[in-house]
Formats: sequence, structure tokens, C-alpha cells
Amino acid sequence: SVLMVTSVGDIELDLHTDLCPLTTKNFLKLCKMKYYNGCLFHKVEKDFLAQSGDPTGTGSGGDSVYKYLYGDQARFFNDEIRPELRHSKTGTIAMASAGENCNASQFYITLRDDVDYLDDKHTVFGTVAEGLDTLTKINEAYVDDKGRPFKDIR
Repeated sequence: SVLMVTSVGDIELDLHTDLCPLTTKNFLKLCKMKYYNGCLFHKVEKDFLAQSGDPTGTGSGGDSVYKYLYGDQARFFNDEIRPELRHSKTGTIAMASAGENCNASQFYITLRDDVDYLDDKHTVFGTVAEGLDTLTKINEAYVDDKGRPFKDIR
């Protein structure tokens, strides 16, 4: 598991390393590189999702670990969509991709159950094991019209 320390509390993540090896390797290596340190939750949509993983804080940045290993052509990596991994419960962790097979560093955590219309579009690679109270605090953040919290959540 991975401990995510945020400005509003801690979240413990359990990753599906066996089912999503490319995605979890990317996430774990970026964690080890401290890539995510200081990243904002740049988008919070109440009762839907909280998105992070962009070091620019804009929602348009981020690179996969594979770019650092293999160059610019490896900025993105392929989806690992598994039929047994669904957006069925609060605390589902998935890649926020720019399109099919366009995963980099951004990810989101669902803030409610049954976000099934995201199934088969985004790679689900983990779940929140502990820290649902922290997700509640993130969900309750006051945000602007683009979903960015007025008070930074890191």
C-alpha cells in the first residue's frame, strides 16, 4: 500500500499490482521519485471525483515514468482496463487520461459509489483502504467554476 499525505489528512491506497502492472509501476516509481510531492488536487467535482498528479497544477501537465526511462515517445502508456476492476465504490483510484492509451501521471479518486459510466474508459488501478474521512473533506472543498479548490489541497 501507499500512504498519501495530504493537507487535509492521510489516505492509504491499495494498488492492483497484479492486474495493472504498467500502471502501478508508473505510479509507484513516480512516488519514489517524489514526483507527486506538492501536487495539488487541481480538480474536485463534488460527489464525483478528485483529480491530482499534475506537477503544473493546471490539469494539462504530467509525464509517465516511462518518458524518463525511454524518452519523449514514451510520455504516455497504454490502458490496462480490466473487466473485474470497476468504478463501483467511493475511493476507486484510476488514471485520468487524455484519451485511449494516453496515461501519464494524472489520476483521480472517486468521491461516490457507482460512477460506472467511467468503466472501460479509464484504468482502475487501486482503492482507498483507509482515509475515507479525508475524501469527505476533499469532497466538501469550496471550488471555483472549473472545480479548482479556493484553498489549495496538496
